[in-house]
Amino acid sequence: MKPFVAQLRSELQVMLRNGEQLLLTLGIPLILLCFFSKVDVLPTGTKHPIDFLAPGILALAVMSSAMVALGIATGFERSYKVLKRLGATPLGRPRLVAAKTAAVVVTEVVQFAILIPVAYALGWRPHGADWLLAVAGVVVGTIAFAGVGLVLAGRLRAEINLAAQNGLYLVLLLLGGMVISFAKLPTVLRAIAHLLPSGALADVLHHALSGQSTPAGSWIVLAVWAVVAPPLAASLFRWE
Repeated sequence: MKPFVAQLRSELQVMLRNGEQLLLTLGIPLILLCFFSKVDVLPTGTKHPIDFLAPGILALAVMSSAMVALGIATGFERSYKVLKRLGATPLGRPRLVAAKTAAVVVTEVVQFAILIPVAYALGWRPHGADWLLAVAGVVVGTIAFAGVGLVLAGRLRAEINLAAQNGLYLVLLLLGGMVISFAKLPTVLRAIAHLLPSGALADVLHHALSGQSTPAGSWIVLAVWAVVAPPLAASLFRWE
């Protein structure tokens, strides 16, 4: 337990020192939320775009922090041999993955503390929302995305990892039901989207925050990613 706590403290300190990265992680979802809620150009399928965008942007914030920001930062840590010394400590790969995932949660708390009030200010009224179910979805989604991000970061060279993370982010953004409704996708792409962690998380949050029961399939898909990805990341991770 002590190695995990020590590494978590270290991850939080590094996060605070990288203010520009934290600002981007917080700023991009906020800009997207404000812009697309006022400029009705996306096929959201709702009368008021904010009703669709708010849960989708929350899911996007999870993906941005847990997969992209974490994955890119970890990739460069490996490249600079920052993590090399940890290989000889009792920490181990599984606890490293767990500590990095836990640190992401702190970022997400700050993100949501900003995004949710802004969404309300823009006219979002989540009537009948099940916030506990939404929080559960965010936690499971965070674990899943952190695992995916660290699978790439733990094996690829920093430059290739950077491109891979951004490319995957774009694909999951377009197919994830975060800014474009599943109903607007072609049938084949819609089927693929529902099998992705982005699609599953977006579906969970859209239903939970609109007072509807979430399809069991989305929970199953999200849970499978959360169970499979982190252990895979730990087993494949190379310290340098």
